[in-house]
Amino acid sequence: MSVLQLHSNSDKGDGSVKYILTGEGAGTIFIIDDTTGDIHSTKSLDREQKTHYVLHAQAIDRRTNKPLEPESEFIIKVQDINDNAPKFTDGPYIVTVPEMSDMGTSVLQVTATDADDPTYGNSARVVYSILQGQPYFSVDPKTGVIRTALHNMDREAREHYSVVIQAKDMAGQVGGLSGSTTVNITLTDVNDNPPRFPQKHYQLYVPESAQVGSAVGKIKANDADTGSNADMTYSIINGDGVGIFSISTDKETREGILSLKKPLNYEKKKSYTLNIEGANTHLDFRFSHLGPFKDATMLKIIVGDVDEPPLFSMPSYVMEVYENAKIGTIVGTVLAQDPDSANSLVRYFINYNAEDDRFFNIDANTGTIKTTKVLDREETPWYNITVAASEDDNPGLLSHVTVGIRVLDVNDNPPELAREYDIVVCENSKPGQVIHTISAVDKDDFANGPRFNFFLDEHLPMNPNFTLKDNEDNTASILTRRRRFSRTVQDVYYLPIMISDGGIPSLSSSSTLTIRVCACERDGRVRTCHAEAFLSSAGLSTGALIAILLCVVILLAIVVLFITLRRSKKEPLIISEEDVRENVVTYDDEGGGEEDTEAFDITALRNPSAAEELKYRRDIRPEVKLTPRHQTLSTLESIDVQEFITQRLAEADLDPSVPPYDSLQTYAYEGQRSEAGSISSLDSATTQSDQDYHYLGDWGPEFKKLAELYGEIESERTT
Repeated sequence: MSVLQLHSNSDKGDGSVKYILTGEGAGTIFIIDDTTGDIHSTKSLDREQKTHYVLHAQAIDRRTNKPLEPESEFIIKVQDINDNAPKFTDGPYIVTVPEMSDMGTSVLQVTATDADDPTYGNSARVVYSILQGQPYFSVDPKTGVIRTALHNMDREAREHYSVVIQAKDMAGQVGGLSGSTTVNITLTDVNDNPPRFPQKHYQLYVPESAQVGSAVGKIKANDADTGSNADMTYSIINGDGVGIFSISTDKETREGILSLKKPLNYEKKKSYTLNIEGANTHLDFRFSHLGPFKDATMLKIIVGDVDEPPLFSMPSYVMEVYENAKIGTIVGTVLAQDPDSANSLVRYFINYNAEDDRFFNIDANTGTIKTTKVLDREETPWYNITVAASEDDNPGLLSHVTVGIRVLDVNDNPPELAREYDIVVCENSKPGQVIHTISAVDKDDFANGPRFNFFLDEHLPMNPNFTLKDNEDNTASILTRRRRFSRTVQDVYYLPIMISDGGIPSLSSSSTLTIRVCACERDGRVRTCHAEAFLSSAGLSTGALIAILLCVVILLAIVVLFITLRRSKKEPLIISEEDVRENVVTYDDEGGGEEDTEAFDITALRNPSAAEELKYRRDIRPEVKLTPRHQTLSTLESIDVQEFITQRLAEADLDPSVPPYDSLQTYAYEGQRSEAGSISSLDSATTQSDQDYHYLGDWGPEFKKLAELYGEIESERTT
């Protein structure tokens, strides 16, 4: 198809001018005759794909290929024609609208698009029309808005509608193109229908054996609405069975469930009447003029007669019996009767498991319960048994009742100590000091147990060491009778006691308390209760003991070596049993005690004047007779120690009988007697002192051992 022709002023028609075409579509969509300049299209053009093309043309000399004119640009525009029909890009549509909506209620707006040029002619001008769905719905021809066309469209009458909408271009004129879509419209439910019972009278049969709490029947009201608009509740509004029956609502099935609140008795009442109402729970006040949204019906209940099991006079029984009662003692009686008009005889029996101990039996005719064994309340204070009753003419019908039997207490258990007591008395205890508190227990009941009385056995001699005090609160205190105890003298004491209860008649028992003697701190805390604790009180560790042992071994080795060396020396020229030229007389006394003072006369070491008449040689056997110590002390008390030593030296130098070798003599002197008396312990063993050494315990842990030693001496003297 020819589009246009190009012509140059230089073209004289002799074919010397050549036309060249470049640009969009040149050579493919558009071709040019290089001699005449005619431009042709090779295929149809679609405006919806490309609206215009930009091309360049130039005339050149065919022989020299030189341009004769500057290059020219031109645009080819594609003119639109109506070749595209309107289209609904979002269809088909699904939409809902509430039922009973007003006429003209907007449902949905549909839109169709046309690919033609909207600026050229009416090719893209679309109008809407409804092809299907009248007279229920309408469509706006310009906007495409779909509206309801009728009043009070009822979902219960018709729920679904299919509406076909057409869109046509060319403003709907003849020859225009069109497209259509389907709109599926569903009416949604509103609560515009009240519930209705299918019948105004109902009848229900219920046997008198129906269990309380069980469902005995169902009833249902119909509602044309759906979902929450059909929800309802049921209630009993009046009738003579209001207190006997109750009704509830099943939310899934929307049924009323009738239940039994109290047991039925055909012999007392054979029928009941109930007025039942069903009402919607979710109301729409726009439609209240269609109400009321509730309905009522009458239900007659017929009670059926059945053969019932015996009925006990009480729902449960509680009986009492004393423990230790004789076998066959009557505990109590149960009573059951046939509730039917036949009034059959009733038989009784006890339900026992195979492994149960049978402590009771029951008279089958009278229902009297008796003991079959001797009962012990302390072993089992309560029994629960189940008594069954059946009719003579129908043994399969049973009824059961629980019987609780309380075993009453008698005073058959004496009191005893609450536990094994570990009682400790401190060595430094004082008279009347409480060293422990004890309590008692009784297996019997409270009335036959406390209050407890604690006392010592009157048939035994009085205990000189401990006594017992009843605190009158079911406890007793152990007190000391004397001052100070010693583990070395006696480490364990025994105290027999008696305990009686408050029962009638009263029972008593005897027990023996064991009391250990222990060393304690000043605050009463127990330090040790073992006699060997004296050795460990020094606080020596294992390492220290090993070191001491090694020192002793080394000293023994040195002594053995020294003796060996002495024996290896040359024997002296003069050997005599009385050879005392190197005799060293040494007195080493640390204030030991009476044993040391009896071994030898220590008077010479106390005072030189006491030895004035003992002028015998220390290196030869003396033959002089010793004078009594108290006489020499009274006559030679004033001799000075220096004068005494000088005198002894002169006697040794001038004595012709002394051998020609040195003789070493040692004298120890403590000085003149003090006015306050001697502080030495040498005479302490021979005197009886009443001094109290308790103050040593206040000097600290360094004097703890010394305080214990003097405490034991004082305790032994007291004993």
